[in-house]
Amino acid sequence: MNLMNKEEKMIKNSQIPSEFYKKYNVKKGLRDINGKGVLAGLTNISAIHSFDKERNQIPGVLEYRAYNIKDIVSDLRSKNRFGFEEMTYLLLFGELPSAKELQEFQILLASKRTLPEFFVRETILTNPSSDVMNSMSRCLLALASYDKKASDISIENVLEQSLALIADFPLLAIYSYQAYIHYFKKESLYIHFPDPELTTAENILRMLRPDCHYSDMEAKVLDIALILHMEHGGGNN
Repeated sequence: MNLMNKEEKMIKNSQIPSEFYKKYNVKKGLRDINGKGVLAGLTNISAIHSFDKERNQIPGVLEYRAYNIKDIVSDLRSKNRFGFEEMTYLLLFGELPSAKELQEFQILLASKRTLPEFFVRETILTNPSSDVMNSMSRCLLALASYDKKASDISIENVLEQSLALIADFPLLAIYSYQAYIHYFKKESLYIHFPDPELTTAENILRMLRPDCHYSDMEAKVLDIALILHMEHGGGNN
């Protein structure tokens, strides 16, 4: 997938008009209009509504780029398809991808779903942890040493880094868990490579299971869970 012009699309669909901060009386980052104050407030990426227009409490509405999560999930279920990659594209670039853009994006993520040679053995298996989150944190710090542009905060580079992390997080989580199971639970060690033809949800289950087997229902449920976890770890939902 060619990322040319994607940066412009991402910037365009993520900007908040300056007049909105005055209209809604929200401080901009750590400053208000006069350069004082500490309160952040506006986003057009995701929103959670707990009140209706009359300020009555409602069960709650989650939106991604103004799309209701219930509508998103209903559409995925009715068409019996996966949606994590599509929602990733939506959150990053501010609009739903065309069929061609989605296919290219899926291929791009699959190509980035890899770790440096010997990384699993030398970083994860050599220093296993009973805390998977701790192991993943150390993996991220270690990966920075492989990135020649780790300190480059240009939009183009940050986008590349973000895509790499989105692709690699499932590997770091599963391999860290496998190391924990092996070294702390004294169970057999299984390290499976991801399949570029599979979705993120499918790959997680494939790498997790000793025999790589999983049902379509399991993968679809996990796919929806991953989509919900895009917003604050799903806890709000």
